Amino acid sequence: MPYRSLLTLLAAAALYAGAAHADDVASSQQQIVRAGEQASIAGPAQFFTGSARIDPVWPADDHINASGALVTFEPGARSAWHTHPAGQRLVVTSGVGVTQEWGKPAQIIRPGDVVWCPPGVKHWHGAASATAMTHMAVTATVDGNNVNWMEKVSDEQYQQAQNH
Repeated sequence: MPYRSLLTLLAAAALYAGAAHADDVASSQQQIVRAGEQASIAGPAQFFTGSARIDPVWPADDHINASGALVTFEPGARSAWHTHPAGQRLVVTSGVGVTQEWGKPAQIIRPGDVVWCPPGVKHWHGAASATAMTHMAVTATVDGNNVNWMEKVSDEQYQQAQNH
């Protein structure tokens, strides 16, 4: 059975406070979800090495078929290898990070950099070894899934990425 989308699950766990929000979503008025209304979630050890925190921003819905989350990686933390069925954009907001496609050299990413992760391309991303990194992840959904998790990035792979 394929893994359910991590961000979809996280968004479901961080439902809007109060029933009034459900009615608002269908309306034609602007919506505001106040800072602090959605709980932070620790990146599951099954999919992350080191300390990662996920702050859900919005779930995919009938208006936008993409979820958004802020993901903060402490120094040395990283995702497992994974793919996205419909792609993902990352916008680095702080710190220094690393991303790598399978079989290609690692790339250093910094605030303001935008990374496009094409559909089906195996990759990982995380913080540099000495610096935390936060990125906004905007991830499209196909049939309720936005990520397919694979094996963890080994310490050797991570160290090699740091040397590029």
